[in-house]
This record gives sequence, structure tokens and C-alpha cells, in this order.
Amino acid sequence: MLLIHWPAVVAVVVASLVQTPPVPKPFPQPPSVPPMPASAPQTAAPAGTPTEATLGAPIYPTSEFLESFDAGRGQRYFLFGTNTAFAEVVGYYKAVMKNGGRTIFEAPAMQQWDLAKFQGQTMAYPPSIVVKDYTWGNSTGYLFVDGTTEKRFRTVIQIVPAPSPIR
Repeated sequence: MLLIHWPAVVAVVVASLVQTPPVPKPFPQPPSVPPMPASAPQTAAPAGTPTEATLGAPIYPTSEFLESFDAGRGQRYFLFGTNTAFAEVVGYYKAVMKNGGRTIFEAPAMQQWDLAKFQGQTMAYPPSIVVKDYTWGNSTGYLFVDGTTEKRFRTVIQIVPAPSPIR
């Protein structure tokens, strides 16, 4: 007669079930992509980042270029975000544009400065700078997602330059 020692059997079964999972191996990088340095210093703006010269408009000094969109008829919207308060950004544009612009909305606060005369037959949107407060109503700010990185901005600046004249 075979005697089974149940505590030993249970211990073997439990030990086989409670194994530590294998450590996953990192995905190898393709040979054509050089490995990224651990902390790459950012010394220049990424390629394709608009400048004051390319936009023909002032860009708030601490703002970060977010993205651009096709507005139609050869125009683009360019969005910039900053964590500077709306009132301070508006004060900057009042000084550099040498006028107060105009209030579009009081709540949420939006201020606009025209860059050129709107011509409906050739433009989709008035060439302008629009500053919007994204902290109105206790909002945590404009959510910008780039890949898996999320950032919030208190104030967003939209610049729509005048279309280049056709030569």
C-alpha cells in the first residue's frame, strides 16, 4: 500500500503554482536607429517650429509651440501654450502690438489682435493673434498630448499669419 504524505504534495503543488514570472526582455532597437542618450540636452527648437520671422507675428517669450492645423485657403493655425497668467500674456501683446486688441469673450477670457485685413475671398480666417485663458471656471488648463506625454497650459496663444502674397 502506497502512503501519500499530503502536506508534502500540497507544498509541491503550491510551489509549482507560485513561481515568479519571467522577467521580460527589453525590445531591441532596430539597427538603423541609434540609441538615444539618457538625457539629451535641448539646445534648439525642433525642426519645423515656427519663428517670429516665419509667422510675421510676435511669439510670447516663454510659450511652447504645440501644433499647427490647416485652416484652408493657404492658411494655418499655430498654437502655443504657456503657464503664464492670461492677464500677463495680454499685457505683453498690448505692449508689442501697441494697441489693446479687442475682447472676444469675457468668460472664458479671450483677446484678439488683427495682423492684416480679413479678405473673405482669399482667406479662411482673419490673420490674428488670439489669447485664451484656460483656467476659467477652475479648469486645470489646456490639455496637450504628445504621444504619451501630457502637459497642461494655463494660457494658449493662437497665431494665424496672413497668407503669403502670390507672385
